[in-house]
Amino acid sequence: MDGEIVVQDLELRSLIGFDGNPLNGLILHPDGVHLVYPLGTNIAAYNWHTKAQRFFEGHTNVISAVTVSTSGRYVGSGQVNYMGFRSPIIVWCFRTGQVVAKYESHKVRVESVAFSCCENFLISLGGVDDGSVIVYDIEKREVLCGSSSVKSTAGSATVLRPVHTRGECFVVAGDNILRLWTLNREQRNIQGLDGSFAKIKRKILCTVVDRLDEYAYCGTSTGDVMKIKLNFSADAAVVAPTNAPTLVSCFAKYPPAGCKNRRGVSAAAPAVELYSRGITALYLVADDGTMLVGSGDGVIELVKPKVRDGGHRGSGGSYSKPGSTRLATPTRPLLVAVKSANVDSSVTSIQLMDDGVVLVGTIDCELFAVRARDFEVTCLFTCHTSVVYDLAFPHGYSKVFATASKHDVRVWSVDTLQELLRITVRNFTCSGVLFSYDGAQIVTSWNDGNIRIFAPETGRLLYAINNCHNKGVSAIAMSKDGRKLLSGGGEGQVRVWQVDNLSGALQAVLKEHKGPVSSIDVHQLGHEAITASADGTCVVWDIVRFTRLSIMFSSTIFTSAKYHPNGAQLLTCGTNRYIGFWEALDGSLIREIEGSSASALNSLDVTPNGKYIVTGSSDQMVKVWLYNEGVPTHVGVGHAGVVTNVKVSPDGKFVVSTSADGGIFLWRFPHAADTTPSQQPV
Repeated sequence: MDGEIVVQDLELRSLIGFDGNPLNGLILHPDGVHLVYPLGTNIAAYNWHTKAQRFFEGHTNVISAVTVSTSGRYVGSGQVNYMGFRSPIIVWCFRTGQVVAKYESHKVRVESVAFSCCENFLISLGGVDDGSVIVYDIEKREVLCGSSSVKSTAGSATVLRPVHTRGECFVVAGDNILRLWTLNREQRNIQGLDGSFAKIKRKILCTVVDRLDEYAYCGTSTGDVMKIKLNFSADAAVVAPTNAPTLVSCFAKYPPAGCKNRRGVSAAAPAVELYSRGITALYLVADDGTMLVGSGDGVIELVKPKVRDGGHRGSGGSYSKPGSTRLATPTRPLLVAVKSANVDSSVTSIQLMDDGVVLVGTIDCELFAVRARDFEVTCLFTCHTSVVYDLAFPHGYSKVFATASKHDVRVWSVDTLQELLRITVRNFTCSGVLFSYDGAQIVTSWNDGNIRIFAPETGRLLYAINNCHNKGVSAIAMSKDGRKLLSGGGEGQVRVWQVDNLSGALQAVLKEHKGPVSSIDVHQLGHEAITASADGTCVVWDIVRFTRLSIMFSSTIFTSAKYHPNGAQLLTCGTNRYIGFWEALDGSLIREIEGSSASALNSLDVTPNGKYIVTGSSDQMVKVWLYNEGVPTHVGVGHAGVVTNVKVSPDGKFVVSTSADGGIFLWRFPHAADTTPSQQPV
């Protein structure tokens, strides 16, 4: 019909963060310029030179595996899905960003994906609920064949690695298993040869294959490296291996020269030094065995084999130091650490750039650049690893914003997407954050019942208001003049504080709510405020005389309440999926519109001119609404967790949303040209 509004996709401007959970999730594109990595349900291609991002969209849940083809033509990825459902695998064209192929063959989870060296096939490995390996023909867009990836005498397989010279061969490894698979395209089947480990038991966490396909190097949970001969023919035209893969040796670092026991007395060094918490990432630098090793305790080292007496490197067999009474260990000392650094969390990805910079991704979702010359560590990307509870912009300034999460508060740059400041309070959760009107203070609320005020430049604690609420501070807000601070607690009380530069004094206690206070918003004139609670009430308070002006009831758990910029109406949202429009004068309901078809609304914000509303909901969507018409115009999909906060930037050019998985998304606001401030509040 005429005048009908068509709901469009909200354009994703940029992502803050990096998902370090997928093994080898950080990939340097063969062009040497782009970094490819997952975050939420998107895959980002980050230009190293221009710092620009572009995205590959199409997944519906957390991405568990990502890969790039040898030439860089294709990007492939797999995801996690709900129990009982199949997980999709998507292949994109890197240049255009278009979907080339999509198929669903694995149950629940895709553990790993890899392109063959000839780029004709995509191999995928299912998770523990699936237990299969599948080969997909990209050109014909069909599944060629598949087989079970497990055997009765071993655990599950988690590692997949193609070889470099034979497009029909690939390696699958895992808990006490390494199997070399060969594809027979004509017969549409794959055949596997199990590697022989003799009596050695190892859980393989990562694998790399040398350039000539002669050896595979496997990092294990024990903390050593298994060197396995793949037994391919010297003739590259012969695809199948001549024999099953065989274990050459297990090796680790040479032990230190000596060590001391608890009494300070010199003691004999161990026979070999293993990597603590296992070897979780490997990158082969040279064919002589020089490699970059990443461990579970955050150590990143450049190691090379030490040539032993007689000019040869160690081979198989157990090892014990001469004259030692220790039991023989199957791990031999072979590696010598040339350079070492520590990134403080388990390493999941290692990539080496042409200019000698080592890129390291960790399980704490941090991306580091390690300079190869001196192994100096620089943090490039970081993000929250748990729920983001609050989000705030400084007044009238859109270049930075702050987020609150478990243990810390972080300040981010919109232009560079870098973390500018981190304020850490260990073992406590920050429930709210805001900037003072003049930008001179960052005010934060914590679940220990305290309000802490920090300097925005240094993060130094200016002062704290202790014991504000006995069940933790759940929400905060500040008046425009910066002299009144309102706090809401888990017990339902609202307290008004008189604050100056170095202290805060209690002015009034407002008792009305019976449940935790979820949201507070102060009127622009500073004479009243609205509080929302989980008990199904919203109360408008006079914060000059400290009395209740009006109360609003609804059969919902209110999650957010806001004043319209003109001050005449109130907006609320909650678990009943509706956006409520209320009269500010007497609290009467004007209308309700359905904000989500199935999930709770967790946050809302209004543009400075009051013409548009933005909502975030538990169905992982961000929506832009017309205020007067009450209809959505744009929907943003990409979060892999519940959307916890949405905020429109003060200049009205973009929207920031946060989610329960720690993701921070920046969306282009579609009506940016129509966001000039409206008339002054009445």
